[in-house]
Amino acid sequence: MSVYNERVKNFEKVRAYMREFYVYGFKSRSAYDEKSARSYDDERRRIESWLGDYMHFVRTSEGKNVFLSIDSRTTVHNPFYKALKAKSFTDGDITLHFILFDILHTPAVVLSLPQILEKIDKDYLCHFRAPMLFDASTVRKKLKEYTEEGIIVAEKSGRTVLYHRAEMQNLPFDADALHYFSEIAPCGAVGSFLLDKQKLHTERFCFKHHYITGALDSDVLAVSFAAMQQKCEVTAVNYTRRAATPQLVRIVPLRVFISVQNGRQYLLAYQAAGDSIKAYRLDYLAQMQLGAPCLQFDTLRARLDAAQPHMWGVNCRENENRLEHVEFTVFAGKNEAYIVNRLQREKRIGTVTKVDDTHYRFSADVYDTSELIPWIRTFICRITQLRFSNRTAENRFKHDIAEMYRMYGIEGGGAL
Repeated sequence: MSVYNERVKNFEKVRAYMREFYVYGFKSRSAYDEKSARSYDDERRRIESWLGDYMHFVRTSEGKNVFLSIDSRTTVHNPFYKALKAKSFTDGDITLHFILFDILHTPAVVLSLPQILEKIDKDYLCHFRAPMLFDASTVRKKLKEYTEEGIIVAEKSGRTVLYHRAEMQNLPFDADALHYFSEIAPCGAVGSFLLDKQKLHTERFCFKHHYITGALDSDVLAVSFAAMQQKCEVTAVNYTRRAATPQLVRIVPLRVFISVQNGRQYLLAYQAAGDSIKAYRLDYLAQMQLGAPCLQFDTLRARLDAAQPHMWGVNCRENENRLEHVEFTVFAGKNEAYIVNRLQREKRIGTVTKVDDTHYRFSADVYDTSELIPWIRTFICRITQLRFSNRTAENRFKHDIAEMYRMYGIEGGGAL
């Protein structure tokens, strides 16, 4: 199989195709109508060059369907990081990069822009028949980019700006911690890049639940963290299934919530339109850019923090008058302390109270009862009493139980 090595200029396009192939999958070339067939073929070949070992094809009556299949039992490193390491660059970009860092090879070398330009022309490009010219504007922009990254330091001496290499920090290196970080932590791509540098990609950990799709949202997540650090707003394009067209939103990122059940990442952010804090799925956000400072950032974050004791998931209504009471009692036998321990360990909010020697009651006041129901279902054979203030949610829950009894032929099998 020939290797398709074209690099990525617009990662957002690749991100969309990788999500389709892995998260959704099983779409034929003709069924993918968002882009042209040629664009589909180009992106498929590009992704195949990185993830060929995980790419599979199934032929159906509709055509050949492409999908990605990744087994966490045998895949210990997130393969999606390969896409983040395939950023395109021009010949001029890469040439200027190495020239600048060869000139500013230690923090002791301090030069102005005219001195750097003179060295480039005299020491690096003079031997070429058709030298690659770098004007002052190009070099200044590149130095500004590296200054913002913290690897070059710009200091003023009178009216002259002087540049030198930033001091390097010798940080203690823990390979196990770095491996774990690269696979588990938000923006774990940073750890993967460091592992590449140290050439330490060995098999150290296996994960029962390995949530790898977050890698595709690393850029959005990084900008979100930068906005929180700088206490500013952002603009982003929000793709939702509820709207036919993407929506441009202007929001203030406050916190990132990550589900331990499915790995899905949410951005809790304030939206001035409606004066509300809403949850945005990171995989639905794109083209995020930093905006103006938000003077109310600390107040808005405190507002979210005050709401969290009533949030089981990401629903944040911020209305004390609309709280819903959830309460259920479970049976735990004399030698079944693990049931009680699990209640205590897994509850995110609320309290667990001992009713008698064999019964324990969980209770909480929440914004959205429906967010707890998947967790409550896991105690289904233990529940002896259940009461929701949201009667619609309670009736639906009990109806589902009755329907399950009917399907298994257990009529009247113990109403709650």
